[in-house]
Amino acid sequence: MSKLEIKGLNVSINETQILKDFSLSVPKGEVHAIMGPNGTGKSTLAKSLAGHEDYEITSGEVLLDGEQIVGMEPDEISRSGLFLAFQYPSEIPGVSIANFIRAALTARLEEGEKFSAPAFYKELYEKMDLLKIDRSFTSRSVNEGFSGGEKKRCEILQMAMLKPEYAVLDETDSGLDIDALKIVADGVNKMRGPDLGILLITHYQRLLNYIVPDKVHVMFDGRIVKSGGPELAEKLESEGYDWVKEESAATASV
Repeated sequence: MSKLEIKGLNVSINETQILKDFSLSVPKGEVHAIMGPNGTGKSTLAKSLAGHEDYEITSGEVLLDGEQIVGMEPDEISRSGLFLAFQYPSEIPGVSIANFIRAALTARLEEGEKFSAPAFYKELYEKMDLLKIDRSFTSRSVNEGFSGGEKKRCEILQMAMLKPEYAVLDETDSGLDIDALKIVADGVNKMRGPDLGILLITHYQRLLNYIVPDKVHVMFDGRIVKSGGPELAEKLESEGYDWVKEESAATASV
């Protein structure tokens, strides 16, 4: 089965271990959500998968459809089919959105394959309309002067154009008002399908009201401690994380 598979991943930052034998499998065609309190390693997981240089993977595997990506450069990981939407997207002054996406797509062309500008702009405008992004944004520098909602919509636009096989959305709902949240969620939902596996990382259940996951995983102390269906997110919303910590502590003491 085609899937993103994480096996026994151990990750450290400045010699402090954050992820501890972390394992998870996200098949294509499914949406999995990871929830957990601050400091449990959720963003560390996202950045480690994308090959961020500040995060040292000391052991374990990350497989995309069976291909090992640990040790690859971030651009190689991206071209292998993994997309990361950042919690805090960076500004890139002087680089327009259109040129940024065009450069990313050009880098993925097979030898001898030619880039079609008319086809590119036709699809870009279609995706921008879907995400309710004004077409004038094509000439604006990436994320420069953008609101939180505009930055997140720009991230999803990149995802829509690059068509990854697996997408990791790191707290895409942070900083969004309810209208922006609905627009971003609608864009993600329209991309759901058998050829895309999605890993949503979030603190709150509200995002999952609009992007209903197939599975919900609770992360605590660098590992998955509980998994279930969408109802698990509802329980976390109403009861918090203390009961998960207590269950995890009880299991560890056995």
